Amino acid sequence: MGTIKKPGIYIEEKNAFPNSVVEVPSAIPAFIGYTAKSPPNQHGRISSFSEYEKFFGGPPSRLFRLCGHREESRQLEPASAAKESTNKKEVNESIGEINGYSLTRVGPEYWLYAAIRLFFRNGGGTCHIVSVGDYKDTEKIQAASLLEGLEALEKEMEPTLVLIPDAVSLDSPEVFYSLCRRMIAHCGKMRKRMAILDVYQGYSALQLPLGGKSVVDRFREEVGSESLSYAAAYYPWLETAILAESELSFQNLTDGSLDLLVEMICEELSLTEHPKNESKNEAVRKERMLSLVNQLPDYTATTCKSWKDNPDNTGKTSPEDMHLSLLSLSSGYKALIRYLQKYLNQQPPSAAMAGIYTMVDSMRGAWMAPSNYSLSSVIAPSVPISTEQQAYLNTPLDGKAVNAIRSFRGEGVLVWGARTLDGNSEDWRYISARRMTMVLEQSMLLATKAYTFEPNQARTWISIKSMLENFLIQLWKKGALAGASPAEAFSVSVGLGETMTVADSENGILRVRALVALSRPAEFIEISFEQSMQKA
Repeated sequence: MGTIKKPGIYIEEKNAFPNSVVEVPSAIPAFIGYTAKSPPNQHGRISSFSEYEKFFGGPPSRLFRLCGHREESRQLEPASAAKESTNKKEVNESIGEINGYSLTRVGPEYWLYAAIRLFFRNGGGTCHIVSVGDYKDTEKIQAASLLEGLEALEKEMEPTLVLIPDAVSLDSPEVFYSLCRRMIAHCGKMRKRMAILDVYQGYSALQLPLGGKSVVDRFREEVGSESLSYAAAYYPWLETAILAESELSFQNLTDGSLDLLVEMICEELSLTEHPKNESKNEAVRKERMLSLVNQLPDYTATTCKSWKDNPDNTGKTSPEDMHLSLLSLSSGYKALIRYLQKYLNQQPPSAAMAGIYTMVDSMRGAWMAPSNYSLSSVIAPSVPISTEQQAYLNTPLDGKAVNAIRSFRGEGVLVWGARTLDGNSEDWRYISARRMTMVLEQSMLLATKAYTFEPNQARTWISIKSMLENFLIQLWKKGALAGASPAEAFSVSVGLGETMTVADSENGILRVRALVALSRPAEFIEISFEQSMQKA
């Protein structure tokens, strides 16, 4: 109270409680990649998929080309077989065959749009988007552009997770893993975020001929050895259901492919019985099919986009009706659309895991392991993993654990691993331990900033100690800290003779030590059975 200068009654308010520590958000992912459009500052904070589409635009073109008719007519190969045969998923590589026609992806393969979709399907919330360019100005995925996005993220304090979904489209494993090392170094430097990594070509199987290296072996060799506790990796890729069949049609083929599509459908018609032996319904079906395919070569991308405004379309079937009719009449066309859907729905798992991290943190907290949770909009892992392979992934000699995603009968697709890449460290083996430590460090750091330039004396020390102890006891009550009592769960020390010397005090240094017993997941549960003697 100021100096009293006149008679009267004065009220003085005193703080009955010390300052409190506010727990920082623990699951705010930052996605770096290419978008349909870029905001002026190329960065945005969103909380829903509709906001993403509003500010960053829609999906990439998803264009494919039919080519290379062969003499022998073959049915569509399974997606996994086609990809394993080439052992790569790159631009302009054949991705499979249908009825003897080769199917090729046209243009760069962008993953960010589908990743955001998968993120929100699995419980995702607030996240940051860093756009490094738009689709129309990009001929291929550039590692330099993605690195620029990572460097721009250093100015943002809120994100706690880092993902680069488009990285799996880089030209080679060497370039991909170079970027992974930069991601891990970035997180180690910031000390407040983790990287969620995919395995390059993670749709490939672990079993290889004698002497070969699996994609996981290559990952472990190339990912580096620094700051590994700030990263977690997941294998294999996922067969998802985020892209519906209704989102695909002949409009996803290049204009030059429509003639080949007509040829393929006409060949399909020639495989039916002779007209004189056909039923009336079959003849009608054939006649309708031929009338449709005669129109199909006239459909260009421009025609489909401006159908209602184009006066030349009078009397022609609309693109939507054409698509539905072809689906109902042509088994080859239907197989083509389903194959494209299966191919595009094969996704790296990092975005789904970011959603799981967010969901777990909102339900329980960062101290919970993001494991033993089922993945939404996921049909199956791209590669089934056995119990023996799980051991190989989880406990390698070098400690670089890769968390498995497995399918269990009656339970769905589950995340079945909770380790960082620093698996040989007793302190930082588990994702939950690393993330909870980051939450504690950042929360305490921000809270004690209020005491900067306060007198370095006992009153200040007691206030800080009281504030931190109140914060930690609340976390202990929630189950974030181990121990039967607060005394077993944590201790806070500050002051002369405990954490500081007289020289520290005179030099304006205030040292605080907090010891915490973090709870760790029950990764291995052992149940012992013994037979007892008969009592009666």
